[in-house]
Amino acid sequence: MSKMMHLGLFVTAAGHHAGGWRHPDAAVSDPLDPDYYQSIAQKAERAKLDMLFIADKLAIDDNYGSSFEMTVTHRPSLSAEPLTLLAALSAVTDKIGLAATASTTYNEPFHIARKFATLDHLSKGRAAWNVVTSTSDAEARNFSKLEHLDHHARYDRASEFLEVVRSLWDSWEDDALLSDKEKGIFADKDKVHYVHHQGEWFNVRGPLNVQRPPQGHPVLIQAGSSGPFRDLAAKYAEVIFTAQPNFESASSFYDDFKGRLQALGRSRDDVKILPGTMLIVGHTEREAQEKERYLESLIHTNTGLAFMSGSMNYDLSKHPLDEPFPDIEHAIRGSRGRFQFVFRKAREEGLTLEQVARWYIASRSHHIVTGTPETIADRLEQWFRGGACDGFNLMAPYMTDGLDDILERVVPELQNRGLFRGDYSGVTLRDHFGLKQPVNRFAQTAMR
Repeated sequence: MSKMMHLGLFVTAAGHHAGGWRHPDAAVSDPLDPDYYQSIAQKAERAKLDMLFIADKLAIDDNYGSSFEMTVTHRPSLSAEPLTLLAALSAVTDKIGLAATASTTYNEPFHIARKFATLDHLSKGRAAWNVVTSTSDAEARNFSKLEHLDHHARYDRASEFLEVVRSLWDSWEDDALLSDKEKGIFADKDKVHYVHHQGEWFNVRGPLNVQRPPQGHPVLIQAGSSGPFRDLAAKYAEVIFTAQPNFESASSFYDDFKGRLQALGRSRDDVKILPGTMLIVGHTEREAQEKERYLESLIHTNTGLAFMSGSMNYDLSKHPLDEPFPDIEHAIRGSRGRFQFVFRKAREEGLTLEQVARWYIASRSHHIVTGTPETIADRLEQWFRGGACDGFNLMAPYMTDGLDDILERVVPELQNRGLFRGDYSGVTLRDHFGLKQPVNRFAQTAMR
């Protein structure tokens, strides 16, 4: 059987194109309407997608001019808390994976281990954790901090955080829970373990008060592209989300990351790489191009400036819009990896700050594919067959027509070409991705 691509759905209430929420056909939805999200989840499950993915940020961006007026006025800012939402969606779906973002900078390991273990149990083995370190001072100020941790410190904390969480998931062995009524023994005491972690950032005794998740560990996802990110993800991740605007950058990232896996003794197949990809679908090429141009006309420049300022953790309002994009690569304190391409593009093409802001915010430097279902499938196949990815994290430009175009027209075309599954063959998210169940470290130690 030939290798098939993996497809996730990057879920937002309003779609991903910066102008999409203003489209006349866009759904005007309450970002906390459970029926709306249920409809999206069930559509994606009918299309046999691997998973739903929900991102998260712990603040409304206010870095641009110390105001969030443009963020709130011109771009949907409200969003559901991912774990709560996915717990609700686990009750109305059966097979599709459920991936939530949670920060290692503004949580504690015990909280995260417990919440994702619970979601994995509620969903019968469909949970995934997208591990992020957060980006901005706006988030720090919501957690009693004056400023965000620097890049090195937050990745150092994240590494230790992951070690603690994985230990907590292993603190109950798979067969520790006995529930023996006759003997009055609830659990085998020899198969429930203290963690006794003592490190630079955390001191955690354990054990977890939730038994081991059905998948052993919920699937670990990481999103990014910087050097420190790649080092951390090569050690821990099982799925990678990355922003790669063209085939060359995607292929370079893919080769570099797969090489890092092998250097650590991991198989290239141990991690699936899914670039974020926005699909703008038309019945003809001309219609699709017109749709993209119209969406671009709906972008407000200040939305891009506010979003970039938040992601960079740097206030762009101090620079003139009509002058060349400023040389600030050394000054940003937020996301780094995805902006390396942005800085290079600005230099090479001589773009102004305004031009960069409008280009960036359209898709946040993710890959955009515009065309008919057939030509879009051609491009996705080229990336997949050409060694640039293991699949895609699909992004609808606006809701819900833009999503329906993807699920009802593009995905069937991929299925017809034998590039994507026609039905689920397993029940857990690890089954969908072909990922191994982690060995319990405490059980493994006891066997030695």
